[in-house]
Amino acid sequence: MISLTGEMWDLASEYPNAECAEVEDDLATIADLLGQVDERNEHLAPLSESAPAAIMTALPITIAAARAAFTALEQAERLLADLETYAACSLSVDSQDAAAQRLQGRLEAVRKRFTEAQEPLSQFLNRATDDVVETYLDDPSVAPSRFQVTHGRAKRHELLPLPEQSLADALGRDGIHAWGRLYDQLAGTLACRVAVNGEERAMGLAAATALMQKPDVDLRERAWRAINATWDAHAESCCAAINAIAGWRLELCRRRSRRARQQGHPRDVHFLDAPLYDNRLYEATLKTVLAIAEEGKPLAQRAARLQAKAYGKTRFGPWDLRAPAPAQPNGGGDAIPYAEAIDLIADAYGDVHPSMGEFVRLATKNHWIEGTVGDRKRPGAYCAGFRKSRTPRIYMTYAGGIADVIILAHELGHAFHSWTLRDLPECQRRYGMAIAETASTFGEAIVRAALLKRARTPGARLAIVWKEAAALTSFHLNIPTRFAFERAFYQARTERPQRPDALKEMMADAWRAWYGDCLAEPDSLFWASKLHFYISGLSFYNFPYLFGYLFSMGVHATRETLGDDFFPRYQSLLQDTGRMTTEALATKHLQADLTRPDFWRATLRHLETRIDEFERLVEQNAPAGQSTAAPDPVAAPTRRAGES
Repeated sequence: MISLTGEMWDLASEYPNAECAEVEDDLATIADLLGQVDERNEHLAPLSESAPAAIMTALPITIAAARAAFTALEQAERLLADLETYAACSLSVDSQDAAAQRLQGRLEAVRKRFTEAQEPLSQFLNRATDDVVETYLDDPSVAPSRFQVTHGRAKRHELLPLPEQSLADALGRDGIHAWGRLYDQLAGTLACRVAVNGEERAMGLAAATALMQKPDVDLRERAWRAINATWDAHAESCCAAINAIAGWRLELCRRRSRRARQQGHPRDVHFLDAPLYDNRLYEATLKTVLAIAEEGKPLAQRAARLQAKAYGKTRFGPWDLRAPAPAQPNGGGDAIPYAEAIDLIADAYGDVHPSMGEFVRLATKNHWIEGTVGDRKRPGAYCAGFRKSRTPRIYMTYAGGIADVIILAHELGHAFHSWTLRDLPECQRRYGMAIAETASTFGEAIVRAALLKRARTPGARLAIVWKEAAALTSFHLNIPTRFAFERAFYQARTERPQRPDALKEMMADAWRAWYGDCLAEPDSLFWASKLHFYISGLSFYNFPYLFGYLFSMGVHATRETLGDDFFPRYQSLLQDTGRMTTEALATKHLQADLTRPDFWRATLRHLETRIDEFERLVEQNAPAGQSTAAPDPVAAPTRRAGES
C-alpha cells in the first residue's frame, strides 16, 4: 500500500534517548572543555582592557592561551549544539516529551556558561592590534577562523568592558530573554473560539491559524477575527514585552555608543547595526534592497489583486494571505504520495546535477526526514543538523498536498547547503540568515517547475503557480510591512515606551503603505500576534527574508545563462557562505554588486514573467460569470510609517 504521509526520522543514531549515557558523557566533556577555557581565560581576561603594548608584552603565553581556548570552545560548541538539536527535534515530534524538556532546561544553563566562557577570547581578538591578530592566526589550528575574527573586529569600537558585557549577558537570562519566553508561553496557552461547520469550537491559536489555510473564505475570516480578539485581550502584556525587549537593546546601543565616542568613532551605534552585522550585510545593500522592494511593489500588489480575483473578490483581507488556490472544477491537483514526492524532488534536483539527486535519495535512505502526521507534533518545518556526524535532519508534516511537496523541496535545499559544507572546519560552516535561504528557495523553484511540467489542467497549473504569486506578495509586501513597523517602533521607543493604541496605529500605517488598495483592511494587531517581534536573540527578523528571496531568485536565473558551468559555481558559492560577507560572495560568484540596483532589477524582470503566467491562469479559471477586467482599485491612504 502506497503511503500518503511521510516517514519517521532516525535520531537514535545520534543519541538513543534524552537520558542516555551518551548525553551524560557529552555534558561531562563540555564541562571539562569549558574548565580548560576558564584556565586560559586567566591569561586573557586581564588583558581585555589593556593597551596593545601590554598585550604585546605577554604575547607568547597570550597567543598560546587564545589558540587553546578557541580549540576547546569549538569542541564544546559542537557537542552543545548537538544536544540542543536533539532536544529540539525530540520536542518537535512530541511536544510533551518530559525527558527532552528536562534536557532542554539543563542545556539553557550550559549555554549561558558557554557564552560567558567565550567572551574573554572574543574581547582579546577584538582589542588586539592587527599584528597580534596576524600572529594568532598564523597557526593551522586557528587559521580557518580568519573571516570570523576579521568580521568581529569590524565592530570593536562598540565593545563594552568585559565585566560590563559579562553582566549584561548574565542579566539577559532573566531580562530580555525572560520577556521572550513569557511571550512564547502566552502564545502556547492562549485559546480562542471559532465557528466551524456551524459549531463554535475552542482551540489553541496554532489550530486557529491553520484554519486560515483553508479554502473557505468565511472560515478564514472568522478564524482571523477570533485570533485577533484573543490577542487584543492581552495587548497590555504584549505591549510590556515588546517595549522591554526593544528597551533592552536600545540601552545597550546607548552604552555602546558612549564607548564608540570615547574611541573617536564618527557615529552612534544604531539599532540596525546588530542585525546587519549578524547577516554580514552592508547598510548600503539593505538600502538598495528596500528601494528595489519599493520598485517591485506594483508587481506584488498586482499579484495580490489577482489572488483576490481568483476568489471572485476585489480585495483580499488579512485573513486571506495564507489562502490556498481556490478549488477548481477542472482539477487543482490530486494528493501526491510521499514516495512519489521524493522521486519528483530527486529527479528535479538531479536535473541540476546528479549529486543533488543522489543527496535526496541518501537523505531518504538514511531516514533524515521526519514527515509523519501526529497529534503531538509541533507545527512548522525546518532543517537542523548534527555536528559530530555532520548529517542534516528535516522536520515537517507531510500530508500529500502540493504545498507539502514544495516545503519538502525547500527544506531539502537547506539540507543540501549543509551537506556541501560538511568537510569544512566548524567555524566555516556557520552563515548569516540573509544567505541561508539561497539553496532552499532554489530548491523550491526547480521543483515547482517540475510540478508544472506534470500538471495536466489549467486548474492544476493554477494551484502551483499560486504558490509563486503568494511568495511574491509575502516577501515583497508582508516582509517590508514588518520592517516598516519595527523601524518606526524602535524610532519611537528611543523617546518613550509605546502604548497599545500607538502600536496598532504604527502597524496599520505600515500595512497601508505597502499593500495600498489591494487589501481590504490592515491587521493592526499583527505586532502582537507575530512571534518574530519577540525573539529575544534576534532583532529585525524580517529584511533577511526579502534579501534571501530576491538573492536566491537571482541565483536561479543564472542557471539558464551559465548552462553546464552553473553547478560548480553554485556549489562554490554555497561553500563560501560561512567565510565571506554577502557582498563579497556575490562579487566572487555572480560578478554582482549588491549595493547597486542592477542585479536586483534583473530579478524583478524575471519575476514579472511569472506573474504574467499567473494572470493567464487566473483568467482561464475565473469563476463563471465573473468579469475578466481588472478590478477597480479603491483609493488607499498614502501615509507611510517608519519611512525616511
